[in-house]
Amino acid sequence: MPLVRRASAAVLTIAAVLAAAGCGPEPAPADAVPTLPAQAVTQLVSDLRRNDLAAYARHAVPPELHQRLETAWGEGRTVWPLTELPLDDRFPSFIAALAEQDAERKLVATYRRQFAGAGSELQSAAKTLGLFASQYVRSEPGYSDTERDHHAQLIEAISGWAQSAPLGDSQRAREAIPQLVSAARATGLAAPGAFAKAGMDRSLRRLGPFVERLKQVLGEYGLNLDAALDSVDATLDVQTGDTAKVRIRYQVGGQPVDAYVLVERIDGRWYLSDVLRHARAEAEAPVQAAPSGTMAQRLAALAKVQAQARAPAAVAARPAGVAAPATAPVDPVAPPAADARPGPGTVKPAPAAASGDALPAARPAVAESKPAETPETKPASAGKPVAPEAKAAGKNVPPEPKPAAKPAARPGAAGEPPKPR
Repeated sequence: MPLVRRASAAVLTIAAVLAAAGCGPEPAPADAVPTLPAQAVTQLVSDLRRNDLAAYARHAVPPELHQRLETAWGEGRTVWPLTELPLDDRFPSFIAALAEQDAERKLVATYRRQFAGAGSELQSAAKTLGLFASQYVRSEPGYSDTERDHHAQLIEAISGWAQSAPLGDSQRAREAIPQLVSAARATGLAAPGAFAKAGMDRSLRRLGPFVERLKQVLGEYGLNLDAALDSVDATLDVQTGDTAKVRIRYQVGGQPVDAYVLVERIDGRWYLSDVLRHARAEAEAPVQAAPSGTMAQRLAALAKVQAQARAPAAVAARPAGVAAPATAPVDPVAPPAADARPGPGTVKPAPAAASGDALPAARPAVAESKPAETPETKPASAGKPVAPEAKAAGKNVPPEPKPAAKPAARPGAAGEPPKPR
């Protein structure tokens, strides 16, 4: 399942970058005020196209909410707008893993061990994850109806691309990994607490070159995110006072996306309603709040359940401390001594003496006989001194005349001396 979890991270992160986030190092031009509903969408798309996540954060929310988010970021309570990503709680650790010492060698070795040449497995994983992720966003209560429809279409398109992308190409991986490692180190955000220490605006600006390089790497695998952003067409569908619905259409991975977003007007400026709702929740996030059930966490939980379902049921069925199953074949006339190792049909009396049990006198005569055909050998334990002990312990042992007569015949049987008790 590690293969599935890593593939899920790639598919879902790409989808989230297109759906609700952007990044970039370029300075933003003078902020224009979107006076029309559709302009709220095209302005954010422009921020994404220019790789300017800091500008996206300014344009996505009113100034007062932006200040509250800046404070919450500095206190370590949020990393909005990275929270729009399904893997937001793992993004800092993702940067840290890429930037750590000797990361390039380790990641290349990991790729060769788990991904190289596994094109068909990666494509199968992409298809499975696409179905699961679509089901997740359609049932997740944190999404609005328009968000569910938009994200589901986007995930389906990205999953379709991943099913035909050369993800198992070792040569491409050897070229891509060093680029991502270098870009991650350049952010200066790999140290623990670096995101909070740098603050929201500085962190988002530092992340710009990294995501720009990520877009270039994805382009080498056939996914041109800039072309997808350039194809966005936003038109007004319906407006009622300070609320409206905007239709957005674009192409990603060769597949069309046709969805709607809700917008609202605050102080003469239009904003995306769903982005506002998420941002307000992040601004009120408590200090060191436990991560919510993100898609990555649910995928990991699903993988764990599937792994447990594949485990053999027989492993848990055997009680602890039992050395051998009750159905193992045993010699019906041999004593149950722990150190008696002779196989079935063995007539040597020496190993049995260590157990303290006396052998029946008839044993040499039935050494080569089948247990089922020799009635005298069936109640082996009844003809030993164990039978009286079982009665003393309160066990229900039915009386049998044959075993009772055997102890009296032992001294003269086959000239064998009685064994010490």
